[in-house]
Amino acid sequence: MTTSYITHIGTDESGKGDFFGPLVIAGVMVDENSAKIFQEAGIKDSKKVTDKKILTLAPLIQKHSQYSVVAISNGRYNELYNKIKNLNKLLAWGHARVIENILEKQTCEYALSDKFGDESLIKSALMDKGKSIRLEQMVRAESDVAVAAASILARATFVKKMQEMENTYGLNFPKGCASQVKDVAKEFIVKFGKDRLCEVCKTHFKTYNEI
Repeated sequence: MTTSYITHIGTDESGKGDFFGPLVIAGVMVDENSAKIFQEAGIKDSKKVTDKKILTLAPLIQKHSQYSVVAISNGRYNELYNKIKNLNKLLAWGHARVIENILEKQTCEYALSDKFGDESLIKSALMDKGKSIRLEQMVRAESDVAVAAASILARATFVKKMQEMENTYGLNFPKGCASQVKDVAKEFIVKFGKDRLCEVCKTHFKTYNEI
């Protein structure tokens, strides 16, 4: 893609479709040099890379780029969702934050994210530094190296946060939203009580009411 050789910020998220665990949004700024390094290292959409490999690629991305990661814990996520009542607006807020955080360190004129809602959502969530940036959303934007790098960073943080949760609560939290999610949720309720389930899951998921 030609954008690989235009210095630009790519943004992506992890945890959006997972019942347990945080929502993590990451942004990575890539120039011609870092694009080459990332492509040679095999950085691509995190869905095509194992979690083990993701944890080894994340430090390389952090070493060779300006980046920002925003991890929204379940408690905070549920609070924000109850206030905003719209996942796309919540995502836009997160994408805007990582763009702003990178622009605090370095100027950039172009940002690209995967398409999840109206582009104006991110644009309106941007603050002073981000107002002048050219912002684009694209279907399957992970084919772009900056967005792919952001997806790796977001996923690496998600995996680490899940590990921290497992250490804290002594339970193995499954990723995604498969049937075993309900079994672990019931186990959690037995151990800690149903009032604390909101500490580890996204309460607007249909699964929450089913449990």
